[in-house]
Amino acid sequence: MTTLNSGEACLRIDLGIHGMTCASCVARAERALKKVPGVQDVAVNLATESARIMVAPSEQIEARLKRAVRDAGYEPVAANAAIDASSESAWAGFAPVGFGLALSLPLMLPMLGNWFGLHWMLPAWLQFALATPVQFILGARFYKAGWHALLARSGNMDLLVSIGTTAGWLLSVWLWLKSPADSLPHLYFEASAVVITLVLLGKWLEARAKRQTTSAIRALHKLRPDVAHLLGLDGEVDVPIDEVLAGDELVVRPGERFAVDGLVQEGQTQVDESMLTGEPLPVAKAVGDRVTGGTLNGDGRVIVTVKAVGVDTVLANIIRLVEDAQAGKAPIQRLVDQVSAVFVPVVLVLAALTFLGWWLTGHAFDLAVIHAVTVLVIACPCALGLATPVAIMAGTGVAAQHGILIKDAQALELAHKAQVVVFDKTGTLTVGHARLTDFVVLPGEDEAPWLGLAAAIQSGSSHPLARAVVEAAQEKHLALPSVSQIVSAPGKGLQGTVDGVDYVIGNVQWMREIGGNLTPFDEALKTLQSRGTTLAALARRTTAGVELLALMAFGDEPKASAAPAIAALRAQGIRVLMLSGDNQAAAQAMALLVGLQPDEVISDVLPGDKAAHITALKAQGQIVVMVGDGVNDAPALAAADVGIAMANAGGGTDVAMHAAGITLMRGDLALVAAALDISHRTVGKIRQNLFWAFIYNVAGIPLAAFGVLNPVMAGAAMAMSSVSVMSNALLLKRWKPVLEK
Repeated sequence: MTTLNSGEACLRIDLGIHGMTCASCVARAERALKKVPGVQDVAVNLATESARIMVAPSEQIEARLKRAVRDAGYEPVAANAAIDASSESAWAGFAPVGFGLALSLPLMLPMLGNWFGLHWMLPAWLQFALATPVQFILGARFYKAGWHALLARSGNMDLLVSIGTTAGWLLSVWLWLKSPADSLPHLYFEASAVVITLVLLGKWLEARAKRQTTSAIRALHKLRPDVAHLLGLDGEVDVPIDEVLAGDELVVRPGERFAVDGLVQEGQTQVDESMLTGEPLPVAKAVGDRVTGGTLNGDGRVIVTVKAVGVDTVLANIIRLVEDAQAGKAPIQRLVDQVSAVFVPVVLVLAALTFLGWWLTGHAFDLAVIHAVTVLVIACPCALGLATPVAIMAGTGVAAQHGILIKDAQALELAHKAQVVVFDKTGTLTVGHARLTDFVVLPGEDEAPWLGLAAAIQSGSSHPLARAVVEAAQEKHLALPSVSQIVSAPGKGLQGTVDGVDYVIGNVQWMREIGGNLTPFDEALKTLQSRGTTLAALARRTTAGVELLALMAFGDEPKASAAPAIAALRAQGIRVLMLSGDNQAAAQAMALLVGLQPDEVISDVLPGDKAAHITALKAQGQIVVMVGDGVNDAPALAAADVGIAMANAGGGTDVAMHAAGITLMRGDLALVAAALDISHRTVGKIRQNLFWAFIYNVAGIPLAAFGVLNPVMAGAAMAMSSVSVMSNALLLKRWKPVLEK
């Protein structure tokens, strides 16, 4: 895949790379790609077997990059080859392993017999016949990759395995040829054959585990149906999804998935959006509502007008976001890269010292060789290269399944260190649109008729406050009277006639201007103004003047999840702040509702100044997480150590994905704590994996050098190190946000 970064004169090219086996391979592939003219940045990922390259546009650049990969000894393939391969059966690729086990098991039987006091050995010619195909047919991949490593003046796992097993095989042949014809010398064919078989088994188990780590992306790819029901002049016609165009009308039947993003044109239904948002409850959809490609239609047949197709859909953006996170490198990986760059040369030196140490101290030549071989085998840095990327893949994948999209590995690594979480108010802590919070009438009056009247006058208006009044009347199931002669006063209000009486509805200032008497509502006016609400009034014109009938207060409501989410963060010792452009009274009133203290509110902040407040907090040495709705908060989200954007129905999803490191696909604020939790758990797995990867080598190399381990045990330990790292990372797939436990 090739993408042109907007605002930058560079291409992003994704390239699959087959044949990498360890952390040293990653470093070699990166060095080879960086030598290509025009390449600005390279990130090679062992777990996904892919490279992400930022390069200046030039002629045949992709061909040159592929040639560089091939010259380094690896196979360039399509970027999504790893995901495509993941659809294979669980036993795919096992044939070479099975062949190796069949040939190696007879060689192992005498060793197993020794444990039961049975001392016997296969004839030397039979050992040679069994071990040689394993060494040079099944082991050919190690020779090929090891040779390329030598040509590149570097080392990798394959070089260590090929040198070690070849030394064991040659030693066995030499001992066999120099021994008397009637003797049965102790040979080491079984060590070389079993080591190669165990390494192949370990790589097969790795590949099988990798297929599980990419399950999240595969599941997302499967959400898009292959065929859509296009509504044309001749009725419904089934067409491939790639032929659907923006503006087309599609029929979506009950139980089918929506193929693209669009608006409901006809019908109503319930939509299961759980795979995209993690929200388990179906969402009602009616005419005019937005639907997202990949979501599951309920029991209603609807006609949808297509608004986005292909790479422009929300589902495509989500897949790209998850792939970006899994392809990126966490900062902690830099340490691994530095270690792996010198690891193999150091191991070769240690193996040589081990051989010299045993031989020069009077031990047999064959024993010295075997101990050196053991050092080479156990030191393979497979687990080291897998430790970080597999944990990131598993963590970002399971987070995506629960509606938490992590854009990059750096955000994932930093989020758990959060010391301050800053929330935007409108649209983040609140529902984001005006609600009628108070409808005050004179003592003894029934509010229902006046609320119905106010709703009737404003029923044709698109003003947010007018819609809030209409919604309030609908919630109370009020009958609306007939209104005529509606006249608008721009910026002030409306006037309408009901049953021959003129009524006006508008802001308090306008009421004063037209002579309305606010005295009966003075007490209510002071109370509502102190809460920072927006005020309007309903009045009627009489021969005596303008008579006030009701006072209306409008305000945003806090989300039901706001107060619990803030309490949960505070319980973890995290400082919580609220940024708002509202005046101090309105901001403090909302803070009180969500459980924030007065000193935790920053009010009267212009949108352009939010980023400056975030920068000031960072200047105090604190790790700052900013949570916003991804529209006007984009600068602040980008300025924070970690930006968490909440996708909303107002179209802020695309902005959120670009401005923030983490996007929450639904408005539940409990997902903020969940995002910090998955960060904590993923980083924990990375550290555990690195510990085990290092401990295998740190403990294993001395044991091998001092003769405690033999090559077979070393091969088993080396294979198990990779498998244990993969298995440990896959435990993250069992994670669920606290709200779902």
